[in-house]
Amino acid sequence: MNLIHIPTNKGVKVVMPQNIIRIEASSSYCKVYFDNEYPLTVAKILHWFEEKLSDDFFYRIHRTHLVNRHFISEVSADYKLTLLNGEQFQVSKRKKNLFRSKVA
Repeated sequence: MNLIHIPTNKGVKVVMPQNIIRIEASSSYCKVYFDNEYPLTVAKILHWFEEKLSDDFFYRIHRTHLVNRHFISEVSADYKLTLLNGEQFQVSKRKKNLFRSKVA
């Protein structure tokens, strides 16, 4: 995976996509959660990240969540994801078919 350059209020942060656990959208901002450092809040919409990150590794499971597939530990029958850190997220109704096709 290529490096991603994320503009922040303190300059550009260069990150390796494999260190991103998930990205959560909130209005015009996104909070990027890493496996090796504190979360980063940036003034970018989730679609910006979706375009920059490979859809082979990152799944849009909800209008507010983009998840790295390497951090998914379990997917239940009702499409509830459990991440390696124990967090759980529900795949939205609209994203279930797309998610099913990527995971299968």
